Amino acid sequence: QVQLVESGGGLVQAGGSLRLSCVASGSTFGTNEMAWYRQTPGNQRELVARITRGRSTMYADAVRDRFTISWDTVKKTLLLTMNSLSPTDTAVYYCNAKRTIFDKEYLDWGQGTQVTVSS
Repeated sequence: QVQLVESGGGLVQAGGSLRLSCVASGSTFGTNEMAWYRQTPGNQRELVARITRGRSTMYADAVRDRFTISWDTVKKTLLLTMNSLSPTDTAVYYCNAKRTIFDKEYLDWGQGTQVTVSS
C-alpha cells in the first residue's frame, strides 16, 4: 500500500496562487499514474489533473491553463501549482496514486488538504 501525504493548502485571495505537494511512501512499486482530485460538500470527488510516468498530462476544463501538475518520481512527490485561483476552486484536494501490478490496479488516496479561496 502507498501512503500519500498532502500539504500546501490554505486560505488565499482570489487571483492568488498555491502549490500543493503530495509525498508518497511505502510500497510505490508499479505506480504508473498520479492525480489530483477535489471535492466540495455534497458533491462527488472530481478529477482536477493527472499525470503518467511518461509525463503525459490531462486537465479538467475548469483548471486548464491555470493549474500545472508535475511528478518527481525520484523524490516520489506530486505537485499541483495553482494560479489565478477563484472561489470556485475552494475544495478539499486529494492526491491519488494508481498502481498496476500483474494487470491488477490499486488506487491509494491521501487524507486531503483544504484550499479556500476568498473573494
